[in-house]
Parts: sequence; structure tokens; C-alpha cells
Amino acid sequence: MPKIGMEPLRRSSLVAATIAEVGRAGSLDVTVGQIAKRAGVSTALAHHYFGSKEQIFLSAMRHILRLYAEEVARELAQASTPLQRVEAIIRASFAPANFEPATVTAWLNFYVQARNNPEAARLLSIYQRRLRSNLLAGLRALLASDATTVADGLAAMIDGLYIRQALAAHPPSAEHALNLTQSYLTASLKVAA
Repeated sequence: MPKIGMEPLRRSSLVAATIAEVGRAGSLDVTVGQIAKRAGVSTALAHHYFGSKEQIFLSAMRHILRLYAEEVARELAQASTPLQRVEAIIRASFAPANFEPATVTAWLNFYVQARNNPEAARLLSIYQRRLRSNLLAGLRALLASDATTVADGLAAMIDGLYIRQALAAHPPSAEHALNLTQSYLTASLKVAA
């Protein structure tokens, strides 16, 4: 009989192993056996906890989304002006834990999976609505009529830079991605002024 409290540790280990294996493979073309081996558990136990590779990956994306939300909350807690609020969202998007290669590869595969998997589509929709809402909360105070356009542009840049990070031979660094997105914000605010 397993020790009490081992299940959360094993689940967490399987989630971390999933992100690492997807990052290593560059796709969802990994097996539950590979994930389980990396996590140090049996394939049967991985199936017992999650049921399928699809469910393990969805749990990994929930974990990534939770970490992202925590980073956003930390950054927003330090923002006192509308501009600082928007900049906080941008910084959170390119924070080291959120923009590291294995996590970005998981995001890329998540975008693809959301096309055919209703649960992945629901999670992606929640992320997109929250990102847009958080950006608009700051932008509406800065821009009268263009807030929605700039929020959509910033969201597209963030997602696009994740795609470039996953696919490019020489991916942008988190610092470069942050600076590029910040430059877009600055230029958008000048045009609207």
C-alpha cells in the first residue's frame, strides 16, 4: 500500500516529466512509458493516475497555466498605474519559468491540441480571455478607443513570440521578446496620443 501523500508527489512528478519529454521530443509524440520512466514511476501507475497520455498532457498544461497565473498575480501586485499593469502582464508572459524551452514547446503543442480537443480548447479560451481582460484593464485607462486593438495586438505578439521561440533555429531570448513587446506597447501608445 502506498504511503499517504505519495499520490500528489507522483502526479507532480508525472506532470514535470510530461513537460520535459514534450520539450525533448518537440511534440506530443512521446509515450506514457517515456513520461513514466522520466518520472521514476511505472507506466501502469501513470495510467492509473491520469488514464491517458492526453489527460497527462492536459494536467501538464493546467500546471503551466497555474504557474503563469501566479506570475501574473505577483507582477500585478506591484503595479500601481494602468501602464504598470500592462507592463506587468508582458513581464509575466516572458518570465523565465514561463518562457523556458520545454514550457514553450508544451504551449505550441497545446495550441495544436486545442483545435481537436474540447477540454484543451476550453483551457485555451480561458487563458486567452484572461490575458485580454488583464491587458484591457490597464489599456482602457490609457487609450480611449484603441484599447481593444492594442490588447489584441499585444496578445498576438505574446503568442507569436512563443511560436517563434518553439520553432526558430535561433529563438528569441526572453529579454528580447520582452523588449520587442514593450516596444510595440510604447509605439501603440504614441500613435494613439
